Parts: sequence; C-alpha cells; structure tokens
Amino acid sequence: MRKSWILVCFVNFFIASLMGLLLRWMYVAPIAGVNFQFLMHGHSHVAMLGWVYLMLYCLIFHFFVPKESQQKPIYNQLFWITEIAVIGMMIDFPAQGYAFASILFSTLHIFCSYWFCYLIWKDAKPTSFPEKRMLNTSLFFMVFSTLGVWCLGPAVGIMGKASAFYQIAIQFFLHFQFNGWFLFAVLSLFFKQSKLNIDEKKFRLFYNLFVSSTVLTLALPVSWSLSNPIFYWINAIGIVIQLFSAMLFIQLIQSQFQAFFNPLSSLEKMVYRFALLSLALKIIIQLAVLVPELAQVSHEIRNFVIGYIHLTMLGIITGFLFGFALQNDFLNSQNKIQKLGIYIFLLGFVATEILLFLQGTWLLLKSGAFPNYYQNLFFLSIFLPAGLLLLTIGIFKLKSKII
Repeated sequence: MRKSWILVCFVNFFIASLMGLLLRWMYVAPIAGVNFQFLMHGHSHVAMLGWVYLMLYCLIFHFFVPKESQQKPIYNQLFWITEIAVIGMMIDFPAQGYAFASILFSTLHIFCSYWFCYLIWKDAKPTSFPEKRMLNTSLFFMVFSTLGVWCLGPAVGIMGKASAFYQIAIQFFLHFQFNGWFLFAVLSLFFKQSKLNIDEKKFRLFYNLFVSSTVLTLALPVSWSLSNPIFYWINAIGIVIQLFSAMLFIQLIQSQFQAFFNPLSSLEKMVYRFALLSLALKIIIQLAVLVPELAQVSHEIRNFVIGYIHLTMLGIITGFLFGFALQNDFLNSQNKIQKLGIYIFLLGFVATEILLFLQGTWLLLKSGAFPNYYQNLFFLSIFLPAGLLLLTIGIFKLKSKII
C-alpha cells in the first residue's frame, strides 16, 4: 500500500471536515460571498468521494487484489485521476455549485468508479464465499446507484428541480451509495479482517435478507416526494427484514468473534466497538421510524437528517475504516499523535451527534431551540478537523514510503 494514497484520503477527509465546520459557522455568522448551498455540495462530495470512496479503493486493492496484479500501473494511474476529479469538485462545487466544471469532474469520477469496478471484478481474489459475495454486491450497488445520477439531467429538463422525479433520483443515488456500496464493502472487508469460519447456509440467508432490506427501505425517502401509504408499508417490511438480518449477523460472528477481538490493541477494540454500536443505533433509529408520525417528520427536521447521515458516514463507515487502518498499521495505535487524533475525533463526533438529536427531539416536541445551539454545535465540531489534522500529521511523519 502506498503511503501517498492513505495520506491523500486523510487530507481529503480533513478538507471536507473544514468545509463542514465552515457550514456550521455560517449559522452563527453568515460569510459574505460564500454560498451555503454550494459549500454544502462541496462538503458532501469530498467526504463521500474523496474520503470514503478512495479509502475503500485503497483497502479493497490491498486486501483483495493479489500481489502480482498490484504491480499493474493502472491502479496507481486510476487513483490519481480519481483524486484529480475530487480536487476539481473540491474547488468548483463551493465556487459555482452544479455548473459545467463541477458536473464534468463528477462525471469523470463516475467513469473512474466504473473502471475500478471492472478491474476489481477481473483481478480480485477473495478467499471466502462471504467476502466474495459481499464485495461483488458492493460493486454492483456502486454502479446501480449511479442510475440516479444519470436521471438528474432528464429530470431537470422534463420536470424541473422541484419535481418528485428529481428528488427521488437524488435519494436513489444516496441510498444505494450509503446502504449499498459503502456498507456492503465495509462488511466484505470486515469478513476479510476477522477471518471467521462462516456457516455458508446461514450466511446465504443473512445475505438475502440484507439485500432485500436494502432495496425495500428505499421506500422511505421515496415517500418524502410521493405521498402514498404503500411506501410506508414497504419500508416497514424492509426494516423488519433488516432486523432479522442483523440478528443473523450476530449469530454468524458471535461464536468466533472473541478470537478475532482479543488480540487487538485497546484502541482497535474501542474503534471497532464504536463502529458496531453505531450500526446498532442506525437499526434502532430505523425501527423508530415505524411509528407513522416519526416517519412523516423524519426528513422535515434537519437535525435528524444530518445526525442520521453523520451516524452512517462517520460512525459506521469511518469507524470501520479507522479499525481496518489501525489493525493493518496504516494508522499506528502506538503513535501518540494519531492516538490522540482518534480520541479527539470520536469525542467531537459523539458530542455533535448528541446535540443534533437532542435539538431535533426538542423541535419535535415543539419546545424550541437550545440556548446558543449553533454556537455550541460549531464549538464541538472543531474537534472533528482537529482530530483529523493530528491523524494526517501522523501519517505524513511516517518514514516509510510503503506502509
């Protein structure tokens, strides 16, 4: 694994976190000349495509591509072309929003992701059935999610940005990125790391239920644009199926989990616990949406929306990515700077999540806003880029060029 690849991923994440911090400052004191919506597009694209996508690129390449295939120059070339697309979005989205240049770089990133899928399908050699099935499904969902992106142009041209078609196309992309590509890829890497001897029959049942729930729970964001009771019931079925798949997942790993878990360092154990707890909280929140009144307001209270997105992105996905990085010495659990960086980052994440969900609950109960809510949210958010800065410095100071 190239040190430069990992460093670039963390630099992207740090920049995305600075954009997020600026967004929260703009609630305290608007900044002349800075468009909130444009900056938000930049923040979300760099976080998703510059951090999560590229970190998964690194880890999938490292764990699933055999050494002889890793020597192919195409992987290094593709990584840097993808990073050029990220830098383009990093600059152009905050400056112009959705305009020619930002759309051009976004399209370049999509075509890079297609080429990456082709390379991995051709070269990857997972060693177990669960790894292979989860990896291939994650790549399928990555490609499948982009159907939403290709629908955006026709949606705007035919019905406009305010149309249900346009909104559903966006939600389609986001749903299958977060709950499809990202989550399935992370679980494929988890099966690889844990080296568990999985019962194939039970795994097949878990897998079928998990895929079904992923598809069915798209009904909730669709219901925000199309008012029809059928979407509530489809989502409810998906959530119940997801609960059963979670129970099966626990059964699959519990008997051997300690053999994987015990040799880990205390920091690695904490990060993995954090990721698994975040996954459990995500499922609990989705169960809460079975209450029809909560399903109705789930997207209307912005604090809940941001809190849920960050729970998935920073809690589950980033939690697992940190765990994999620590376990394989891409991050060093003995390095005091990086250790402190992880603690500060997690402190900032937990504190901001608590504040977001508390404020959302207050609004739900029509109790108004916390005193100095935006100031406090901004202050607590400082911990996120501060922690990432320490992690990035720690990687930069590593002497070796290959980790």
